[in-house]
Amino acid sequence: MEMTEMTGVSLKRGAVVVEDNDSGVPAEETKKQKFSECNLTKGQDGLQNDFLSISEDVPGPPDTVSAGKGGENSEAQLEDEEEEEEDGLSEECEEEEESESFADMMKHGLTEADVGITKFVSSHQGFSGILKERYSDFVVHEIGKDGRISHLNDLSIPVDEEDPSEDIFTVLTAEEKQQLEELQLFKNKETSVAIEVIEDTKEKRTVIHQAIKSLFPGLETKTEDREGKKYIVAYHAAGKKALANPRKHSWPKSRGSYCHFVLYKENKDTMDAINVLSRYLRVKPNIFSYMGTKDKRAITVQEIAVLKITAQRLAHLNKCLMNFKLGNFSYQKKPLKLGELQGNHFTVVLRNITGTDDQVQQAMNSLKEIGFINYYGMQRFGTTAHLYQIAFLILFMEVCLLAEKGYLVKCREEWAKTKDPTAALRKLPVKRCVEGQLLRGLSKYGMKNIVSAFGIIPRNNRLMYIHSYQSYVWNNMVSKRIEDYGLKPVPGDLVLKGATPTYIEEDDVNNYSIHDVVMPLPGFDVIYPKHKIREAYREMLTADNLDIDNMRHKIRDYSLSGAYRKIIIRPQNVSWEVVAYDDPKIPLFNTDVDNLEGKPPPVFASEGKYRALKMDFSLPPSTYATMAIREVLKMDTSIKNQTQLNTTWLR
Repeated sequence: MEMTEMTGVSLKRGAVVVEDNDSGVPAEETKKQKFSECNLTKGQDGLQNDFLSISEDVPGPPDTVSAGKGGENSEAQLEDEEEEEEDGLSEECEEEEESESFADMMKHGLTEADVGITKFVSSHQGFSGILKERYSDFVVHEIGKDGRISHLNDLSIPVDEEDPSEDIFTVLTAEEKQQLEELQLFKNKETSVAIEVIEDTKEKRTVIHQAIKSLFPGLETKTEDREGKKYIVAYHAAGKKALANPRKHSWPKSRGSYCHFVLYKENKDTMDAINVLSRYLRVKPNIFSYMGTKDKRAITVQEIAVLKITAQRLAHLNKCLMNFKLGNFSYQKKPLKLGELQGNHFTVVLRNITGTDDQVQQAMNSLKEIGFINYYGMQRFGTTAHLYQIAFLILFMEVCLLAEKGYLVKCREEWAKTKDPTAALRKLPVKRCVEGQLLRGLSKYGMKNIVSAFGIIPRNNRLMYIHSYQSYVWNNMVSKRIEDYGLKPVPGDLVLKGATPTYIEEDDVNNYSIHDVVMPLPGFDVIYPKHKIREAYREMLTADNLDIDNMRHKIRDYSLSGAYRKIIIRPQNVSWEVVAYDDPKIPLFNTDVDNLEGKPPPVFASEGKYRALKMDFSLPPSTYATMAIREVLKMDTSIKNQTQLNTTWLR
C-alpha cells in the first residue's frame, strides 16, 4: 500500500466561524418542503421551507481577548434592543446580504486542510466529480442491529380489530379540531369542549369518542344530554402531564407498547423529521426513539419507534406530508436505542466525472481492498466554521469571534477594535444566534468568568464544540502518524482487544494490519501511542494551553474522557458502475418510494453529454461516507470546493 498527500495545502489554522452542521450546503437545486391539506388546525397547516445558508469568513489568526472589558454596559438596554429585533434580519442586514455575491460568500470557506485532512492511502490518479449536486444523489439506508438493511417496501397497516375505523380522521370539522387542540394544549381558559352529535346514533357517538381520544392524547370524553340534544364533552383527565404520557388504559394489553416503522425522508435531518411527526400527531417528541441520526442533505431510510401511537395514525400521515413516507409497521415490546445500529449503506452518485474508465476501476478497487483514512468529515466542523476554536473558550480561556455572514462583519470589526462584548452585540442584528448568545454571556458575566458566559449556549451546542476540538486533534495526529510511519503497523501503535487498548510490541507486529490500528481522541481516560506521535499530541495540546496529563475539568461537561477510533476503514458490499446521461437534473437510480410507485429504473445510453459514477458501499457507525468518496476522487470534498465545482459547471 502506498500513501500520498494532498498537494498545495497548508496545515495552518485559519479564521472561521461557527455554523450549524445543516446549513451552508452547496448552491444546488433544492426541493422545498411542502405539505398538502390534511384537516390540520390553525397553526399546524405548514412548516417553514428549507433554505440555503452560506457563510462568509475573514482569513487570519483568531482574535484573542484580554480580560476586564465585559459587563460595563446595561444588560437591560441590550434586552430592550433585542426585543426590537424580532426573529429575522434587520433591514440593514438584508440589504448587506443582497449586495454579496455567491462567490464572495464562499471565497473564504473552510477546506479539508484546515481540519487536518491531508493524506490519502491509495496511489491511483484522482479525478473530479460533483458530490450532492442533487440531494437525491446521496441515499442512506440504515443497517439494523440484526444486520439487515432498512428499506421502505410495505405501506400496509397491521390488522388489529381494536383499531378504530378510518372515519376518525374525517368525523370532526376543522373548527372542532382547533377547539380541541386549544383545549389539549391549555391555550384557553375553557375546561371542556362540547361537540353536538348531529346524527345521533351509537355508532356515530363511538367514532367521535375514538377520534378525540386518538387524535388529541390527554383528553377524555363523556356523553351528555343537554336540552334534548346529545353532546360529546371533551376534557382533561390528568392535567398537563397527560399530554406527555400517552393514555395507558386505551392501549390493548396484548399489543407491544411501541410501534416500529421505517421512515423515508428527503432533505430533513432526523430531529427535524421527529419534530414534524410529533407536531402532526400532537404528541411530545420524546416518545420517539431511533438508533442513529441521519444528515439533512440526503434521502435517508431508517427505523423509528414511537410509544403507543397506532400504525393507523402513523400511516395517515402519508396523506398529509410530502418528502416523508412511513411504512413497514410492526408492534414491539421495546423502543430503539442510540448506537444499536450496525452501520449505514450508502448509494452515492458523483456527477460529471472526468476520470477514465481505467481510473475509476483503479480507484474503486483500492477503496474495496484498502479502504480510506477514517477522518472526521467536514460535517463535524461546520461549513465555514472551526467549531473547535469556540471550544478553546473553556479549554484555555480564549475567545474568537470571527465573521461569518455579511451581517457579522460589523460585529467582528467592533470586537477586534474594542474587545467589548456589549458593543459588539449591538452591531449584531440577529442576537439569537450562537455568536449573540456568547457575547451576551460575556457581557453579563465579564471576561474573567468565561465558563459562565459559555454556559449560556445550549448544552448540546457546547458539547458539539468540545467534540469538534477532539476531532480536529485526531485528524491532525492521524495525518502525522501516516506521514511518519506509512500504512503498516509499527511497535508502539495501539490496537483494541475487546474494548481494552493495548500496545503492539516488536515481536507481534506481523500479527496485525493497519486496519487494526486505533488512535485516541484526547481525554483523561485514554492512553497514547508509544512512539513519537505521543509527543506530537503533547505539543499540539500544549500549544492550545492544555495539559495532556490533566484533561479533567471542574465542570463535568467540559471534561474530555477521550475514545479510540480506527485509522483505516475498509467499506463492505462495495459495487459501482459508470453511466452516461444528458440531463443533469434527472435521477440516476430509483429510490424506495420510486419502487413502491412502480416507476421503471432509468435506462442509460452508451454515450451521453455527461458521465456519472454510481457507488454502493456499507460503513460502520460514526464513519463519514464523504471521506470514502474523497479517497476515490483524490480531491477536497469541502463545501467551498464542491460549491466552486457546481458554480463552474452550471454557468
